[in-house]
Amino acid sequence: MQISSNANIQSTAKAVVPIKTVYTEKISKDEAREIKEQITQNANAIAFNSASMQNSLLKGGDTSANDYESFQSFLKEIGYDGKPIASLTQDEASELVSKDGFFGVDQTSKRISDFVINGAGGDEKMLRAGREGMLRGFKEAEEMWGGKLPDISQETMKKATEMVDKAMQDLGFSIIDKEA
Repeated sequence: MQISSNANIQSTAKAVVPIKTVYTEKISKDEAREIKEQITQNANAIAFNSASMQNSLLKGGDTSANDYESFQSFLKEIGYDGKPIASLTQDEASELVSKDGFFGVDQTSKRISDFVINGAGGDEKMLRAGREGMLRGFKEAEEMWGGKLPDISQETMKKATEMVDKAMQDLGFSIIDKEA
């Protein structure tokens, strides 16, 4: 399916759910499974929303009144406090998706990977679940886009995956899941 407007992309934004934080108490297997699922869902949502944001900026800031509040809420959740996207000039939008821009490859991949890494708290299974959620969100974004996403999104996902893989290696985990 080909998406014809940014409004369609923005209306599909997925909500990020707060994750229960338990660092000092023992948790049950059910609670661990629930936290793992939350991390997976949130990594999926962040990856999907970030890819959609990058693509909508590349096409121009066409937002409808119905999607505006949802879109602004998503931007605020990920830390964007700049000029409203719909008010950007072409040069300002280009700057946001430039290498060092807020929605560029470096900052976006760092936000995605940091979410997975920090949410997992050093737990191997949670890291794997978050990594899988990232990749699944990217795949969903491609399906909604109607094919391969632009290079900026491809580069962002590659870099985010590399960052999660490096964190796993640094923690002594093999990137290949031996349990699968």
